[in-house]
Amino acid sequence: MVTLLRGEAPVILQPAGHAQYAGAYCPPGVPFKEVRRGPFDGKSDIVVRLGVDGEVPKLMTFGGGAVVYEHDGRDKKGRVVYRYAPKLSSGHRGLMDGVAEVYAEHARNQAKERSR
Repeated sequence: MVTLLRGEAPVILQPAGHAQYAGAYCPPGVPFKEVRRGPFDGKSDIVVRLGVDGEVPKLMTFGGGAVVYEHDGRDKKGRVVYRYAPKLSSGHRGLMDGVAEVYAEHARNQAKERSR
């Protein structure tokens, strides 16, 4: 559990929802469900500073802005929810190309196993 200071709220990072992933890049051979996955999903040891009006920032960025999470309300525990935003993340294409390589390697290994 993170220690909160006045004006801070706990955060949970989640996979993209439909609003965030619709139309996002997905290479051939990769199931579209992989587009939803962000590199920091599940992270909950961070906080966000509330604005003077009590609002939270609309976006949270990591890696110099290469990975973007978008505000999406609060969960039942009162944590601020941010969802991975692949369309806003400049690093998304590279991430997905890496996922495509893993899927292709797995397919090659499966083909080798069947040919034995």
